[in-house]
Amino acid sequence: MRRIEVPCTIEIEQTPEYLYAHTTPEGIDIGPGDRVLVHGAPSNIRFGDRITVMGTATVIRATAFGRIWAHAVGLMSLFELYDVGFEPKESL
Repeated sequence: MRRIEVPCTIEIEQTPEYLYAHTTPEGIDIGPGDRVLVHGAPSNIRFGDRITVMGTATVIRATAFGRIWAHAVGLMSLFELYDVGFEPKESL
């Protein structure tokens, strides 16, 4: 079972303090490499609004190789952050 249809909660806020869109699939855990396609989300909201709507989502499960690859790429990205800011400055 690679594709699973689940209900989800969609939260969108566009205010002076926040600009975000979050979705929470109901009754399923999302793992590394999994993809989530959200259906029924509003395409735009007015400035100053915050809305919460129900929709559906298609969860596409990653293969075993896809999970390992996502984990490895995540670790490599984290290691890149360690290099930032720890090199000595050159004299001007």
